[in-house]
Amino acid sequence: MGNRPPVVAILLGDSPVTQCVPRSLPVRIVKRLTAAGLNADREAVTLLAGAGDPAQAVEAVLDRIDQEAVTVTTADVRPVLDDDRVRTDTNVSTGGQNGNNQTTEADSTAEIKGVKTTESTSSRAERDPDSPSVSEDVTGASTGTGVYEDFVAVFRDRYDRLSSILRGRVNHRPTDALESMAGGADGALIGLVTDVRSTRNGHHLVELEDTNGTFPILVMKDRPFADAVDELLLDEVIAVEGTLSDDSSILFANTIHFPDVPRTFDPSTADRHVQAALVSDLHVGSQEFLNGAWSRFTDWLHTAAADPVEYLLIAGDMVEGVGVYPDQDEELDVVDIFEQYERFAEHLKAVPGDMEIVMIPGNHDAVRLAEPQPAFDSELREIMSAHDATITGNPSMVTIEGVSVLMYHGVSLDELVAELPLESVSYEHPAQAMAQLLKKRHLAPKFGGENRIAPEKRDYLLIEDVPDVLHSGHVHKLGVDAYHKVRLVNSGCFQGQTAFQRSVNITPDTGTVPILDLDTLDVTVRKFT
Repeated sequence: MGNRPPVVAILLGDSPVTQCVPRSLPVRIVKRLTAAGLNADREAVTLLAGAGDPAQAVEAVLDRIDQEAVTVTTADVRPVLDDDRVRTDTNVSTGGQNGNNQTTEADSTAEIKGVKTTESTSSRAERDPDSPSVSEDVTGASTGTGVYEDFVAVFRDRYDRLSSILRGRVNHRPTDALESMAGGADGALIGLVTDVRSTRNGHHLVELEDTNGTFPILVMKDRPFADAVDELLLDEVIAVEGTLSDDSSILFANTIHFPDVPRTFDPSTADRHVQAALVSDLHVGSQEFLNGAWSRFTDWLHTAAADPVEYLLIAGDMVEGVGVYPDQDEELDVVDIFEQYERFAEHLKAVPGDMEIVMIPGNHDAVRLAEPQPAFDSELREIMSAHDATITGNPSMVTIEGVSVLMYHGVSLDELVAELPLESVSYEHPAQAMAQLLKKRHLAPKFGGENRIAPEKRDYLLIEDVPDVLHSGHVHKLGVDAYHKVRLVNSGCFQGQTAFQRSVNITPDTGTVPILDLDTLDVTVRKFT
């Protein structure tokens, strides 16, 4: 295994290699294994922690394990524990039976060089109720077949769920009810935006559709809220309050309501100081992948400064992909998609083995291009199995330490930058575009266009529950902000400027890693280039 640093120094956190302050025994065991280029199954770590001499057991495993091995398993550990010199302490549970033939759930206690630690021997999910939990994930639940009824279903679901949010703010009347009301009466309508155009006099004509029909809304150019028309996208759901024309054929708008984040929203935070590193867009396999920046980042994760960082959230585009755009092969360092993921898996092994990792795919990854995207299939999961990551779809709501993080790769940000005539919404300020998604309570409001959307019976891109954090990538620009107390983070990238980015004058923010304090939702940005 080469020149390894002394095991006691590694396990106690005193090694200059790890520069880590002491942690619990299993965590230090994992750090020792990762320093040797290995990962480990949880049960294997538990067995090592229960050895009579854990330090000696770890070294014995490293001496005996196959040189080609990637992960330490129980099959590697048990022969070592059978050796009398590192016999398992009979007072420590290893998942077997105690003297009363009852499975014990007591905490195990071990001691190395005077440092006493305690760790439960149950599985991570059992001993850590704050392990990542996932919701709003299409993986395994896709129902779309592309027939007409699927499109009707997804729009109906979108309308029903967003209108339920808006009905608490306006006294909605269906389109056919408005037509039968007396001219000059006050009315309100909730509908999908099907058309936006200007009149000859510079006013705005907006057409809304509900389940009964369509109705025209006239927004006078001199109204104080007229600028809100510039924020409208086709297919989003809004509410309008106004006054009917004399013939009840048009509603003159007095107010426009977006589903939006309630101003009373109060985000949840962790009850201890713990951090998450937010990254995206590695593009492993590209000639522009910044291996040096990634190595500096993962090296930093092994230092004392990174000790509170217990989570790594990756928002898509792990690899560069193949055939994503014309002539892409000319910019590839690795032309085989499976080899790209194998390379990515090797880079991921440099992350400390005790970190919780959550990954969603992006538009360069080997999943369907249409959103919502299911998680990676079994073959790719197997390639990336060395780190026991939580692999979920795009988008997904991931809850860690009680904090809900909506992870979305961010392809729709391209559409917002192109469609919205707002100076604040640009590639230079991705958080402003992300704020628009929260305002519309939808991650891809416009159906079709540049952003491919798969029709499902449920609209998985709708933001029904307000997240505490919205984490995106895709645009390769750093953005950190807040919108109605929701923390917004776009994490930059680990890919240098591509030929396409040069052609459109985009300078990527490379090697940037926002570090999120889960107890305060504050963000510190670290730069590794």
